[in-house]
Amino acid sequence: MNQFQYVRPTKNKAAIDTVAKEQTAMFIAGGTNLLDLMKRGIVVPEKLVDINKLPLRKIEKENGAVRIGALALNGEVAEDKLVLEKHPLLSQALNAGASAQLRNMATVGGNMLQRTRCPYFYDTALPCNKREPGTGCGALQGFNRMHAIFGHSDKCIAVHPSDMSVALVALDANVLVSGPKGDRKIPFAEFHRLPGDTPQIDTNLQKGELITAVEVPETAFTKNVNYLKIRDRASYAFALVSVAAALQIENNTIKDARLAMGGVAHKPWRLTDAEKALVGKPATEQTFRQAAEIAMRGAKAFEHNQFKLKLGPNTIVQALKNAAAAV
Repeated sequence: MNQFQYVRPTKNKAAIDTVAKEQTAMFIAGGTNLLDLMKRGIVVPEKLVDINKLPLRKIEKENGAVRIGALALNGEVAEDKLVLEKHPLLSQALNAGASAQLRNMATVGGNMLQRTRCPYFYDTALPCNKREPGTGCGALQGFNRMHAIFGHSDKCIAVHPSDMSVALVALDANVLVSGPKGDRKIPFAEFHRLPGDTPQIDTNLQKGELITAVEVPETAFTKNVNYLKIRDRASYAFALVSVAAALQIENNTIKDARLAMGGVAHKPWRLTDAEKALVGKPATEQTFRQAAEIAMRGAKAFEHNQFKLKLGPNTIVQALKNAAAAV
């Protein structure tokens, strides 16, 4: 690990100005992912701007939404009474992530910004366009069991690792950011990027922009929800496939639906066509299977992740069944 400077500003503007002006400066909060990247030489910041003294930790109700500060810890958010009441899907997704120790250190903003866990990205001896543009994607012809089946390109087939983000995209959250040019609000569905020709760019944040909060609008999805994560072991493993499912059911008829997947794309993968197919239909397994079939349209697997083409729709169906049965 290279030497670096370390500062702890107490004002948002001071933190933003430092990162905006210095080419390799980076924000750090919990550091649960960033420190790993630094140790492996994947990122080499010359200055770390510790933002833990900034007033960005509150969880509160504001203007018909739950506003979650960027520095709120994953463990705190998952157990917060307001979140449990208004957005139990988010709580389930957070509790499915990492381990209790990491959840009690990782922040909401950091969770969103974590990098892929693709082994080709983490091994600096192997080619990776995300780590070093132009070197190629080792996963394309390599071992690609964990990799994308949606939205990939010939430059990158890595997947986004966050469970929390899958729930937030399903819940139509917004990301609040502050930067050198002022404040703005980014719909969560537009926050992360697909790889295209620039897989090294994960999000649509601009240089110096700081996530200040996530805003989750109130919805009717307070009961019939389920976050289902399929992984190789029960704890501290990233998703092979995950599904965030939320239903509004009246007299066994689906009045509204939200559906998103994790472990299948470079960003949390919202299934809007499948959602539309659910609305107005009875909450039955046949309905769920029809929606799952629609959800998987356009999926393309590689040598070692062909199983996701079957695991994906089966996980969607089970998540919807679990959501429908929730009390």
